[in-house]
Amino acid sequence: MSDRILVLVRHGQSEWNLKNLFTGWRDPDLTEQGVAEAKRAGALLKAEGLTFDVAFTSLLSRAQRTLSLVLGEMGQEGVETMASQALNERDYGDLSGLNKDDARAKWGEEQVHVWRRSYDIPPPGGESLRDTVARTLPYYNQEILPRVLRGETTIVTAHGNSLRALIMVLEKLSPEGIMKREVLTGVPMVYRMRADSTVEDRRDLAV
Repeated sequence: MSDRILVLVRHGQSEWNLKNLFTGWRDPDLTEQGVAEAKRAGALLKAEGLTFDVAFTSLLSRAQRTLSLVLGEMGQEGVETMASQALNERDYGDLSGLNKDDARAKWGEEQVHVWRRSYDIPPPGGESLRDTVARTLPYYNQEILPRVLRGETTIVTAHGNSLRALIMVLEKLSPEGIMKREVLTGVPMVYRMRADSTVEDRRDLAV
């Protein structure tokens, strides 16, 4: 195995996840369960014997707090950390802050399903997953991937859809495939990569 390691972690459960609200770029905090998920992720990564050289996260507090809790659990609070809007969650536009059931009542279940699960159809005023990929992938290629390929063990804590943008490339998934890919809160995904940036091995760490 190589030592080119990239770890992806979706933030722990947020207050709006719990309330079944579209969150997007809104900034709710973690729930107690979300805090526990983040700490558990840190414990799992510590048990793997990983030591991080660099960390990346979004500008949203639920991802930043998850990273802080993960690193704190590992005793690695001093890791170099960079935050970027490029790693923010998909912007849900006019859906942001709405209960998902209320959105279905307003626009119809089929239309909301299209906005949530199509690759390239955005909700009103928001982003499609294709739009999210278009802002996330260049940042990954320019800032994150070079660090991994230099042998720096790297962690990214972000969001379901910004992580899907990275997973799509790492796992060579089609637009249809990535929309079906579940990204669970607080479950570390560990990728070991070759020098040409292809994935040699991937494991999800779970209790």
